[in-house]
Amino acid sequence: MSVENVFGLIIFLLVAVFMMGIGVCQWRSTKPVGFYSGEKPPKEDEISDVKAWNHKHGLMWLLYGLVIVLTYGIGVCMGDTVWCVIPMCGGLILPVPVMIWYHHRLIKNYIL
Repeated sequence: MSVENVFGLIIFLLVAVFMMGIGVCQWRSTKPVGFYSGEKPPKEDEISDVKAWNHKHGLMWLLYGLVIVLTYGIGVCMGDTVWCVIPMCGGLILPVPVMIWYHHRLIKNYIL
């Protein structure tokens, strides 16, 4: 493993651990959580099931961290080519619109 791969691994792991940390905090929260900055979390009386709301948001962030790690691993397995960047960047960028869509789906299901 080259020095560049080690630095890349450290950076990707730090980002993944940060995302997973968000997930754990949201999973354990007893008060309703928000999805992203700029959006205020709903009030407890606005949500039909606060625990399920928090768990689904927390799981979403945990999976995002896992996707970051897996796509980095796929990129490294591809070798030192220009194409290895595609799964690495894809793992960071592509899940975000999916997460936004899922969050809006949760709003429809849990917000009264």
